[in-house]
Amino acid sequence: MSTEVRLEVLLVIFTLKDETLQVWLQPPAHIDLGGWVLPSAPMDASCSLTQAAYKCLEACLGLREAYLEQLYTYGESGRHPAGCVISVAYFALIAMDALAQIAPDAQHGAWFPLNALPPLALDHADILAYALRRLRYKLEYTAVGFELLPELFTLSEIQHTYELILGERLDKRNFRRRLLQAGVIEPTPYVRSGEGRPARLYRYRPDAIAEIKARRLFP
Repeated sequence: MSTEVRLEVLLVIFTLKDETLQVWLQPPAHIDLGGWVLPSAPMDASCSLTQAAYKCLEACLGLREAYLEQLYTYGESGRHPAGCVISVAYFALIAMDALAQIAPDAQHGAWFPLNALPPLALDHADILAYALRRLRYKLEYTAVGFELLPELFTLSEIQHTYELILGERLDKRNFRRRLLQAGVIEPTPYVRSGEGRPARLYRYRPDAIAEIKARRLFP
């Protein structure tokens, strides 16, 4: 086994697609890994960790912008057959309307619903599970859920987004009351027509101090 230490960035990329929370996975570069993997890229001295993570995102999906947050550093002995590999993991959130911008040649992977995952290689199942726990936890005190939505959304759509992430139903009246009291969204002049009454469209307030105003109000 090689004694060389390798440093890489690793991404857990989430989106909402087909009414489920999904993650982007890639087939393994080496068949002996035995399962699908989270996308990763080696680090070099030419850029920071975050810049490397964005480069990895662009290489995967052709996207240069997305919500990105450092998750954890994994470097346990024996976690990788290549030797000592230290993975700095990030999770990324891709808004639903950004899916149309994904490069058409992004063929080196696929979206998988979290309830229908293929076998994962290495410790990537544990990394994915931790990323999901972190995302669910952050729903309670930040407005991170809005990162998966388009710029304009209805109250029903934001509630549905939270329900898909949490995997549970939320009380409609209680959720909307807390959401509006948090002061992190504002109504727009626009409505969305459909079955029943037109629904008012809202947007996230870019000047909202979500860490303070939304604390423990979600879900």
